[in-house]
Amino acid sequence: MKVVLFCGGYGMRMRSGAADDVPKPMAMVGPRPLIWHVMRYYAHFGHTEFILCLGYGAHHIKDFFLNYEETTSNDFVLRGGRTELLSTDIADWTITFAQTGIESPIGERLRRVRHHLDGDEMFLANYADVLTDAPLDEMIDRFARRDAGASMMVVPPQSSFHCVDLGEDGLVGGITAVSELPLWENGGYFVLRQEVFDHIPENGDLVADGCAQLAKRGRLVAHQHRGFWKPTDTVKERAALDTAYAQGDRPWAVWERDTAGARA
Repeated sequence: MKVVLFCGGYGMRMRSGAADDVPKPMAMVGPRPLIWHVMRYYAHFGHTEFILCLGYGAHHIKDFFLNYEETTSNDFVLRGGRTELLSTDIADWTITFAQTGIESPIGERLRRVRHHLDGDEMFLANYADVLTDAPLDEMIDRFARRDAGASMMVVPPQSSFHCVDLGEDGLVGGITAVSELPLWENGGYFVLRQEVFDHIPENGDLVADGCAQLAKRGRLVAHQHRGFWKPTDTVKERAALDTAYAQGDRPWAVWERDTAGARA
């Protein structure tokens, strides 16, 4: 199944300065950028055809893959001055690089790569900046059995703040952590059918337009995930993931589980 990745936004909250033009999906987590971790996740489940919706800082993403070094994340043997890889990351990947505009909203980026989907009835989509250990195969299977136009992974609220229940007299009736409220957030992992394009206008948004209209028609389903899910909207969040990676605490790296089992 083809995977559409939205990786053309400015990522202003991730930038460290005015001269920093690296798009958010290229922020590093360990020896590889975020976008690689997301793609590796999909590849683990057998989905290796990627369509990258490029925009701001596109040359960084292109250069990374055009000059890809397999030895950075794979074991190898150096014999007679030649490198013999013991495993590879992207040898079986097909990656389409599509410029979708600097200012384009997510829905418009999706519209502009529709022809690259080759008419496939179902496809996957992702913001390319959120990591998870969600069971993708289960998410797809559930959606395939449903008569719906889109599936959105949802997660509990991630905020560490508290909500305050106020009475008319200003007295506090209760305090509740946002994470404990009966609410769900958009988790950024989508399984879509071509039907979604019927509800995204020119320069529209995937969620505010496409998914919202499908929801009104009873055509949107949610996959609830309470496991690992971490966004990287800020430098602090990216740094926390980088630290976790260095400490070997990387539950999103589902592809490492089979390798660990084989070594054991």
